[in-house]
Amino acid sequence: MIALPADPMLPRLFDVLKVKRELADTFTLELKSDGGGFGFQAGQFNMLYAFGAGEVPISISGDPGKPGTLVHTIRAVGAVTEAMGRLKPGDTLGVRGPYGTPWPVEQAFGDDLVIVAGGVGLAPLRPAIYQALANREKFGRVSILYGARSPEDILFRKELEQWRGRFDLEVLVTVDRVSGNWGGNVGVVTKLVAKAGFDPMDTTAFVCGPEVMMRFAVDSLEKRGVSTDKIHVSMERNMKCGLGVCGHCQWGPHFVCRDGPVFHFDEIAGLFSVREL
Repeated sequence: MIALPADPMLPRLFDVLKVKRELADTFTLELKSDGGGFGFQAGQFNMLYAFGAGEVPISISGDPGKPGTLVHTIRAVGAVTEAMGRLKPGDTLGVRGPYGTPWPVEQAFGDDLVIVAGGVGLAPLRPAIYQALANREKFGRVSILYGARSPEDILFRKELEQWRGRFDLEVLVTVDRVSGNWGGNVGVVTKLVAKAGFDPMDTTAFVCGPEVMMRFAVDSLEKRGVSTDKIHVSMERNMKCGLGVCGHCQWGPHFVCRDGPVFHFDEIAGLFSVREL
């Protein structure tokens, strides 16, 4: 892991190598620093600083096995992320991190692995998928369950198609509403839990997406028999400093940026069931 600067609030400068438009409101930035590679663990995030606009927390969406470049997939939902969407190759971005707890991929060795993602929630899970595929022989069955609002909103479509073509991977995709010539599953992603081929008594699950989707996904996994101590969720909410000092992301006794964003579900079950908290 690369050491943080002496001042943890001081960003490193990264050059934009590539900008890829993923969806109408979502894009991927590929970044590189003159300071060398950027080591991180699947599930961690960075604080990205757009000069003249501000700073936001964004999960890393690249491959942990390829630290030469830093990849972030970003949905433009405010002034800062919209400014990032206007960046071009050669522009500069500030980066602080990596921060946060990772997906426990290695702890899941020997288990079936179920990855449940909703919408842009697939981006924080993609590094865990890369890591799992790099260690495919260490897992039982691996299932990726993904839901999007419509066929046009499917993130990383080409990669999902490539993964679905593998004989050692189960990939199920669903959409909330049909358009065009879509012939696949229709309905919420949690319905795919009942269809997936895994042994619930020997399964680890990673879940990321809108909170309401995660709530129902956890419920569906529990109904299948997956133990709550084997379910992990990513609570990417209200993070501001990345260091657990500003208090902006305090959630009960936890600071999401420091204690999360990835939590064992058992740790947060009581808070998770409280609506609007």
